[in-house]
Amino acid sequence: MHWILILLLCAVQANAQTVTDLWARGYSVIPTPQSVKLSGGDVVLDGSWLIDASKLGQQDIAYRSLVKDAAEFHGLRLRPGSAGKVIRLAVIPGTVATKVAPEIDEQAYRLHVSDKIIEITGNGKPGLFYGVQTFLQLLKRDHTGRLLLPRCTIDDWPKLQLRFLHWDTKHHQDRMETLKRYLDWTARFKANMIGFEIEDKFEYPSHPVIGAPGAFTTSQMQELVNYGLERYIQIVPQVQSPAHMAYVLKHPEFADLRADGNNYQSDVCNPRTLQLIFSMYDDLIKATKGVKYFFVSTDEVYYAGIDGMCTRPYNEENRSLAWVEFVQKAHEHLSKQGRRMLIWAEYPLLPKHVELIPSDVIDGVMGEDAYLPIEIKKGMRQLIYVSTQGATLLFPNHLPLETDRGFQRGTLESVLESISNSRVWKANPIGTFGAAWDDCGLHNETFWLGWSAVAQYGWNPGKTPIEQHVAEFMDLYYGPRTEGMIDIYRMLQRQARVYERTWERVESRVRGPGYGNSYGKGIGTRRSDMTLSAPPLPALPDLKVQPYFAEKYKSFLTEVRDRTAENDRLVYALMNNFGRVDRNHYNLEVLLALARFTGHHWRLLDTLASAERSLVNAQAAAQKNNPAAAVASLVTAYTTVDKVRREGEQVFDQLRVTYEKSMFPKGQSVGGRKFFHVLDDTKDHPADRTPDLSWMIVPERSIGLGKWLQDLRKITEEYAKAHNVPVRGPRGARLED
Repeated sequence: MHWILILLLCAVQANAQTVTDLWARGYSVIPTPQSVKLSGGDVVLDGSWLIDASKLGQQDIAYRSLVKDAAEFHGLRLRPGSAGKVIRLAVIPGTVATKVAPEIDEQAYRLHVSDKIIEITGNGKPGLFYGVQTFLQLLKRDHTGRLLLPRCTIDDWPKLQLRFLHWDTKHHQDRMETLKRYLDWTARFKANMIGFEIEDKFEYPSHPVIGAPGAFTTSQMQELVNYGLERYIQIVPQVQSPAHMAYVLKHPEFADLRADGNNYQSDVCNPRTLQLIFSMYDDLIKATKGVKYFFVSTDEVYYAGIDGMCTRPYNEENRSLAWVEFVQKAHEHLSKQGRRMLIWAEYPLLPKHVELIPSDVIDGVMGEDAYLPIEIKKGMRQLIYVSTQGATLLFPNHLPLETDRGFQRGTLESVLESISNSRVWKANPIGTFGAAWDDCGLHNETFWLGWSAVAQYGWNPGKTPIEQHVAEFMDLYYGPRTEGMIDIYRMLQRQARVYERTWERVESRVRGPGYGNSYGKGIGTRRSDMTLSAPPLPALPDLKVQPYFAEKYKSFLTEVRDRTAENDRLVYALMNNFGRVDRNHYNLEVLLALARFTGHHWRLLDTLASAERSLVNAQAAAQKNNPAAAVASLVTAYTTVDKVRREGEQVFDQLRVTYEKSMFPKGQSVGGRKFFHVLDDTKDHPADRTPDLSWMIVPERSIGLGKWLQDLRKITEEYAKAHNVPVRGPRGARLED
């Protein structure tokens, strides 16, 4: 084993990156600037500094952002003025010679810091705004409490024009104030695009039945879009179609549009399908005025052309052509609306049919190698697609982790490698897309480390070591006074991974087989549920029991001791930081709720094993003709399991309350209208199994502990009555269901 670790260390050293000059001086900024010239020494910032925005105006977002965040994050009260020590804001085209496209050039800025003047100058207004964000991030306090900046000149601009973060709302709906806060942090990390996969969380005025109860209205969407545009962020509608349309096709009104009778995909040969989809596009276009793009999510259209109204034979060739024809028609429709279209270029598209895609369409995934030469020849642009979250439960795999199952790479490594590798730069990328799917219902607060990494490397690919980025994120997102946040993330990650694997997987009791995948219908679609078997119940009259829980789940139980101790450290570490975090306190609330949730899981496993031992003890006491001791052991088994069952419901309720501070209740009813819940047959999405958040406790509820306790109570009472032994729970109370 030691030689494997040596090889890993050698590989890490071979790819090691040196820390950036700013970080070496103790200054944090995300993303890392392109050019930094340090002059030596620091400049002290205090209330005597004034802001000269005479060429800009105090209503500009750069000025307002500077004043607001300087006060809120650093306690620095800045006033307008032009005499003395001055922070001068200005837009002067050509200040930074980028020699790149105009859309990137306008995002460039220069930050010059000297003893009596700080100049933040943008080539365009976006650049000035980004320069302000860099200024605000660089501010730090020394050991005496003084606010410092390094004497320096920073020239900076993004490598890529479009830097997407992904908001996936399949299984939750964030509150408006939450999304505005997300836009604020998106802007601070200099990302400028949001792929808003909104599904049924929009009202769709042309087809109101599609919008879930309480879905965002047109005016609310436009309010959110305007908030983003002011911060140079475009919120791009991302509409799942013609596949992944269960949120539409589940409704009886659209049953005739189901391809092959299935909720997963719409019938692309039915003219009414296009009318429906394009009317949904139009609804969102009207609600996103000022946005230049539209994301047509053409992914996983496994069965294009299988539909009853399609006249061509269903085969590989015609499946690809049906996909292309949908893209062509969508492009024609969106072009008339002034929107540039993004797609997922993937199966069932054949390489020879890439030529049929309009050249101004952006390939959002840069997938098949065979597509790229044709896309390059056509002048098509691409996004560098990376995923920071997909199928993991509770907490993402951000960081590398050493486990008893070997070394596990972190998703941040994949982000760095995907954006920096030579393959993508042989194409013609226009931006990045940082996906974080909601399939497993993770809270978006767990996504920020991944999102920030996508913003980092989309702006300046490959320059910043992952370890530095993680440290800078903790410093900027939570504030510099926190302790051990990286260890907290590792513990949460380990707790979540072990939580995943300490459930038994059984064939689903509620979900039928899925429709299929690219290999064909019914292939690879076995559904599973997570559960545990309850301990065996004793049999009357002699309390005979056949123990199996401890043996069946032996590997699970070996984890309990270590994970329980780790969870205890995790909770204390989080509690310690509540008084230290300067920003995003709510994030810690979410992390604590998740820590409590996994901590309960270890107690559940331990309690069920302990209850089984008590039942074995009851059998032994009965065999020794000691009914009082037997009843006492039965009561112990009952009370410990009842306690952990009640605790589980309390922990889940605390988690639900915490989540609902930032999001609406999942599957909420509004104005008497109920959420129409139908199991999605697209994939095995845990968060889809119930209309509300209770999917998170469904595995525990599936054990049937309530029924198990009722049965044990009856057995205990019958045995006690037969042997004339009183039954008393803790402090003499009667056993209760």
